Amino acid sequence: MSTLPFAARVLPSPARLIALVDPRVPLALKRRAVEPLLNRTFAEPLAEGEFDALEGRRVTLDVEDLGVRLTLALDDARFVLSKEAGEATIRGGWREFLCLATRREDPDAMFFQRRLMIEGDTELGLTVKNLLDGREEGLSEGRLGEVLRRLDALVAR
Repeated sequence: MSTLPFAARVLPSPARLIALVDPRVPLALKRRAVEPLLNRTFAEPLAEGEFDALEGRRVTLDVEDLGVRLTLALDDARFVLSKEAGEATIRGGWREFLCLATRREDPDAMFFQRRLMIEGDTELGLTVKNLLDGREEGLSEGRLGEVLRRLDALVAR
């Protein structure tokens, strides 16, 4: 007899559950969860114009192993989720995005090793990578850092 709890034997893994649920979550609900978090996290660089090069542009983040695909745009100096396809797509696994966000590993190395890939408008994708890489503390601080740590623990199960 298995020593795993009943729920662990019956329910899909958290990563599989996210992949099953995410496509069914309406964009409006995702916007309510993601946009305030991003705009609070990046409030200072947004106010200082650091992301102005992204105004009116769309970048898709494709977390392949979780089946999560979000397209971000900058509209009037605020991050918004878009239903339109991105001009550039940054594709990779959850761990690679976590390493990029928290600066655990060198982003250039992850791209050269093809653990993260840019498709479409490469210049736009590199601009996003460089903007994230230029943040000294990464995204591991504050509320977004807490959400990333919780997701990491959930996916690791």
